[in-house]
Amino acid sequence: MTGTALTTEIEAALSQAARFPRLRYMGSKYKLAPQLAAVFADLGTGGTFLDAFSGSGFVGYLAKALGYQVTSNDYMNYGRVIASAAIASDGHCLPDELIARIAGPARDDRDFVQTTFDGVFFDRADRAFIDSAWSHIEYLDGFDRDLALAALILSAARKQPRGVFTISGDLSRYDDGRRDLRIPLQQHFIEHALRWNQTSIRSGREHLALQGDAMTLDRTEYDVVYLDPPYAPPSDDADYTKRYHFLEGLSDYWSGGLGEIMQNTKTKKIPKRHSLFANKRTAEVALRTMFEKFAGSSALVVSYSSNSVPGADWMLRELGAVKPRVDVVEVPHTYHFGTHGLATRRQATEYIFVARD
Repeated sequence: MTGTALTTEIEAALSQAARFPRLRYMGSKYKLAPQLAAVFADLGTGGTFLDAFSGSGFVGYLAKALGYQVTSNDYMNYGRVIASAAIASDGHCLPDELIARIAGPARDDRDFVQTTFDGVFFDRADRAFIDSAWSHIEYLDGFDRDLALAALILSAARKQPRGVFTISGDLSRYDDGRRDLRIPLQQHFIEHALRWNQTSIRSGREHLALQGDAMTLDRTEYDVVYLDPPYAPPSDDADYTKRYHFLEGLSDYWSGGLGEIMQNTKTKKIPKRHSLFANKRTAEVALRTMFEKFAGSSALVVSYSSNSVPGADWMLRELGAVKPRVDVVEVPHTYHFGTHGLATRRQATEYIFVARD
């Protein structure tokens, strides 16, 4: 492929990826899209692609827009739901009549969310809508179910100030005037269901969305394996369960109302799902295991941050142990903590390590 053709392909993929519905998500790679697209295109589009830590689903979606056949995996079920809606559905859309039905009167009188999260998240009408929507979603299956859930998950994330569920109760101090904080969840759902439909890409290839620990993935060889593990910071944590437990519960209605909720916690959390990658004492072993597991793949692409341990020198050395050529793209980045004017900001460097044969 000529340089001009490659540039055109990257520009088209970035234009498509710009349609992706954005969550305010810890570790998201939206701002790195141009650099990632250039790396993936350089490695040769059209092959097989594994996104082992799919998170918001954006990188897998970008790879699909570049022509890859994508397998997405995440250890959180809501991550699987989003990847199914955005990638695996492959052109499937939620019918207008089904959107209207889910947004309409409830099918039954369930009130799990209304009672469990009273005074915790959302007002009475929004909590009632979640119960009502699930009264319909429960009877769906396949991509209809995942597309509806993806719209509901995005709605809850957008309505919650800062997009995280570590804060609850009276959140008026976080009101920065955004429309997302003011419209009801029912309206959010209708709009986001239509947005997922507009995001849909038909490729005619089979794409997969999996849920599970990346450490247990099959030792399959791919053309490109993309690893964006939870970063192990020197301090604080990278606990996705703590920040997004409501979205995880929402993805399966808290296991049909039977899932474990930590009732003694202010935000009604679910038990933490530990990750070896997010702990500085176990991150090295976990990363080395992944590098060795997929050493037979044509290329390993790893996103990482200078805020994390182990450091860049360790990553270069370990990737060099499984691949003869390792390049690194460095991108200056500013992390934002909070959304108010006095929010803390931390400068860091985002690394994209590219290890290939």
